[in-house]
Amino acid sequence: MIKEQIPDIIVGRLPRYLRTLLLLRETKTTTNSKELGELLGFSAAQIRKDLSQYGEFGKQGTGYNIDYLIDSLNRILNTDKNWDILLVGVGQLGQAILNYPGFLKHGFLVKAAVDNNPEIIGQKFNSCVVQDVRNMKEIITENQIQIAMVAVPAEKAQEIAEELVEAGIKAILSYAPATLTLPSQIRVEYSDPLISLQHITYYL
Repeated sequence: MIKEQIPDIIVGRLPRYLRTLLLLRETKTTTNSKELGELLGFSAAQIRKDLSQYGEFGKQGTGYNIDYLIDSLNRILNTDKNWDILLVGVGQLGQAILNYPGFLKHGFLVKAAVDNNPEIIGQKFNSCVVQDVRNMKEIITENQIQIAMVAVPAEKAQEIAEELVEAGIKAILSYAPATLTLPSQIRVEYSDPLISLQHITYYL
């Protein structure tokens, strides 16, 4: 199995499967594609088809062992290890990110945070002391960081993203309301609540 050959839409569903399985594990040890489909709003056939891209994880009539499927999905998603992250931008949103405990729970540690505001540089949020954005490249190199979160104004996002890529960042999660133009090998994801709200109001 070559990961790059699997449609990204399938990859995008795997974290949702994982989250549901983690909740199910609190009360049971096995599940099946019908139950997962009902919880996620997918068909049982879709669940089976998605998982079959990576091998066989269950048996007909007995379903899936939840612990085994969780371990398998963690390996597939590369979340069976810890990832250090650089946060760029420590305004209100950046501070909320630093204070959010959920990332670390799932193996994502905001190792360092940078900003250009003298009033914020030097402040400590959770266990992270904000550093000067001018030290960004050194921080990435010294800590061998591959993932960055960008929480800067839209007009600064492209410039910051290019500097991150030049410094060795391989993947970016952008909270900035702007579309980034970067080399194709750089993985970019966006988190924009406004777009999500505009999507759901279509159906109201």
